[in-house]
Amino acid sequence: MEPLSSALAVLTAMITPAVLISACGALILSTSTRLGRVVDRVRALSDRFEELAATGDTEHALFEERRAMIFGQLDKLTSRARILQRSMTVFYVALGLFVATSVAIGVVAFVGTRYSFIPVAMGLVGASFLFYGSMTLIFEARLAIVSLRAEMDFIWQLGKHYAPSELAARHNSPHYRLRVKPRP
Repeated sequence: MEPLSSALAVLTAMITPAVLISACGALILSTSTRLGRVVDRVRALSDRFEELAATGDTEHALFEERRAMIFGQLDKLTSRARILQRSMTVFYVALGLFVATSVAIGVVAFVGTRYSFIPVAMGLVGASFLFYGSMTLIFEARLAIVSLRAEMDFIWQLGKHYAPSELAARHNSPHYRLRVKPRP
């Protein structure tokens, strides 16, 4: 009975990193989706920026503000894409480390407990990568919020410019405004 329980303990230990492997997979999938949305947004804004440059219609209402907003959005989206690429790379490294941890647990069980520190060290390094990748996603989410606020401010400005005066006056009252902290 001893060899069977020992084998089951090894198999159980090898499966334990599977939870972290699954977490890495979910983060890779969601980060990939976020990156794809950023790329789509860059393409749309790039096309809009080229249209503005081609028409050269500087007399159009809020032309300079529109061009500045698009350029600013492209800058923020470039930063977001770089952060997301870094996050995905880190998550893939963490995934590889967790798979290697699982394999190392099996190898250590075969050769002896003398090298038992190896899977523990690999698991800790993998968890550190997972933590770092999660932190980069927090920074990217913050940048996404800043970008969204800037775009909404511009849309609000456009709305006030094009809306009939009585509608703009009614929605300019404190009753209709969102209560958010002012940006620094």
